[in-house]
Amino acid sequence: MAKNRKKSVNIKKGDQVVVIGGKDKGAQGKVIRVLREEQRVVVEGVNRIKRHTKVVDQGGRGGTTGGIITAEAPIHVSNVMLVEGDGVTRVGFRRDEVTKRRPDGSTYTAARSVRVSRKSGKEI
Repeated sequence: MAKNRKKSVNIKKGDQVVVIGGKDKGAQGKVIRVLREEQRVVVEGVNRIKRHTKVVDQGGRGGTTGGIITAEAPIHVSNVMLVEGDGVTRVGFRRDEVTKRRPDGSTYTAARSVRVSRKSGKEI
């Protein structure tokens, strides 16, 4: 893969996914964040880690309190699958012709890419 080419991830923020591999296999959750360059996603309630933090005294209100913070860590996008209805599906893309309007009032046709379910063919 070329160095400057952007990596594509078919999962978006807000999608409902199920984990299909790893220690949290079978867990379901909503995607909180997508890290496209690393090809990873952060899923709500999945791959929880504990991080021990120090007390930072910067004087006044700038300091942070120490303790153990539990947060979700990113997992690879290949370990999750999109949930559709009662099952899971792969993601495909379809180009739809749409009519757009210019500021002067004239119209033209353009192609719009939409995500579709490979199982049912419906737009996601």
